[in-house]
Amino acid sequence: MDLLNTLVDKGLRRESPTREEALAVLATSDDDLLDVVAAAGKVRRHWFGRRVKLNYLVNLKSGLCPEDCSYCSQRLGSKAEILKYTWLKPDQASAAAAAGVSGGAKRVCLVASGRGPTDRDVDRVSDTIKAIKEQNGDVEVCACLGLLSDGQAERLREAGADAYNHNLNTSEATYGDITTTHTYADRVDTVNKAHAAGLSACSGLIAGMGESDEDLVDVVFSLRELDPDSVPVNFLIPMEGTPLAKEWHLTPQRCLRILAMTRFVCPDVEVRIAGGREVHLRTMQPLALHLANSIFLGDYLTSEGQAGHADLEMIADAGFEVEGAGEVTLPEHRASARGGGCGSHADGGGCGSPAGADGETAGAGGCGSHAGGGVCAPASASTPAPVRPAEEPRTDLVAVRRRGAGTDLAPNA
Repeated sequence: MDLLNTLVDKGLRRESPTREEALAVLATSDDDLLDVVAAAGKVRRHWFGRRVKLNYLVNLKSGLCPEDCSYCSQRLGSKAEILKYTWLKPDQASAAAAAGVSGGAKRVCLVASGRGPTDRDVDRVSDTIKAIKEQNGDVEVCACLGLLSDGQAERLREAGADAYNHNLNTSEATYGDITTTHTYADRVDTVNKAHAAGLSACSGLIAGMGESDEDLVDVVFSLRELDPDSVPVNFLIPMEGTPLAKEWHLTPQRCLRILAMTRFVCPDVEVRIAGGREVHLRTMQPLALHLANSIFLGDYLTSEGQAGHADLEMIADAGFEVEGAGEVTLPEHRASARGGGCGSHADGGGCGSPAGADGETAGAGGCGSHAGGGVCAPASASTPAPVRPAEEPRTDLVAVRRRGAGTDLAPNA
């Protein structure tokens, strides 16, 4: 297919596809899906080999958020029966982080619900970052605390934070339909503050909220322009008790196309499969590793994910390897420009331009609600699982997190 050959050539040269080419990827047929995966996989392997970076979420403060983000189980007015607790103490957060690191996580993502941190909150998180760094050595720490005020990113950087996550989530044109208590411009401003402070910027999207192909392409091109080092791709988990509880539009095939399009637009950036992979990709998760070079290990913010040991087995069985603590995630040209990303090149062209917790919906995702925290499976080996129509909502794969941070139960890592 001429389109795919063109996109591979551009990806290997870090050139941007056109909007029309990106839209064409989303419009490919199921008959062409494996060709699309193979083409995007060539770009992924060129820049990242067969390494998979593992990230681990720690929910520092859960629920009771004053913002009205429609996708979020922690939102204002949410009736989702999630865990609700105030700030974890630094030793509690460090212990939670250690579980993820022992499972192979290279980065710990510290997330807290709320519009944005107060200065006292920044002090709390700074103490937590220091505690984690003291216990876990070379682990990377990413903070995700909402909208930042002037000077807060710099304080987090001084405390030892390596990165800051704040997702754009959807296109600027449709943002007001998803959230009304802050603006798309507020989110862009926070990502820019992280960049300016020398933090590695992490910003991504949520697919499956009723958006069009044009909206998906818009947000990914906006991310390219913002030039984060990592782009989490979340797939909406329609949580009961939220406004988007009935939004079940994704198929495994569409998820793979979205990941492929993101890889073509941001070829040399850490693309992370975030919340919702277990629910929407299901048995197609291993194919997604040919597109993304990063995943979350274990549970998410307010929901359970695939068992940690199953994540590791999946990576090995698919022929990939877990990225070691001593390995540099980003390609050399981006790593050497850390703090500016590929946007620090003369043309300022964003991720992939020639010489670019988690995110939030991660709290909505995943299976693993079985007694042992394992992957979804029939109740017994002798009782086959019922065959479901492809379009039927998989509410059976959505389970509220009841273990790990904020509980007395061991985490899934």
